Amino acid sequence: MEIAPNAEPPVCRVMDYGKFKYQQAMKAKQARKNQSRVEVKEMKFRPKIDVGDYETKKGHVMRFLKKGARVKITIMFRGREMAHPEQGLNVLERLAADLKPYATVESAPKLEGRNMLMLLAPIKGAFDKPEGDEAAAKN
Repeated sequence: MEIAPNAEPPVCRVMDYGKFKYQQAMKAKQARKNQSRVEVKEMKFRPKIDVGDYETKKGHVMRFLKKGARVKITIMFRGREMAHPEQGLNVLERLAADLKPYATVESAPKLEGRNMLMLLAPIKGAFDKPEGDEAAAKN
C-alpha cells in the first residue's frame, strides 16, 4: 500500500489488506457511535388554549429541550379560527418569551395552510444549573 505518493522515491508498506479494511470499518463504526442525531420533536397547540393546558404543554416542550432535541411548535387552526391568525401568533410569541432562557427561535412563526409553525432549538448550557439554586433564589 502506498503511504506517501508525493515523496521521492514514493513510500510504500506491505500490509494485510483484510486487516486494513477491518480497521477502517471499525473506525467508521466508532465515528457513527459517537455522532449525535438531532431529534425534532413536535408539540401541537390550539389558538384558544387555556392556561392549564398551556402550562402542561410548555412543560413537555421544556423536557424535550432538556434532552437536547429541537422542538417544532404547531398551532392548528380549525374552521373560523383561520379568520384570526393573530391569536395563534400570540400563543407562539408567549411561548417563545417564556422559554427565552432555555431556547432560541430557530425559525420564526409562519403560516402554512391551516397550521402556523415555529422551530425552537435548545441553548447549550441552559439546563446545567442545579435545580436547588432556583428554589433558593425564590426564598
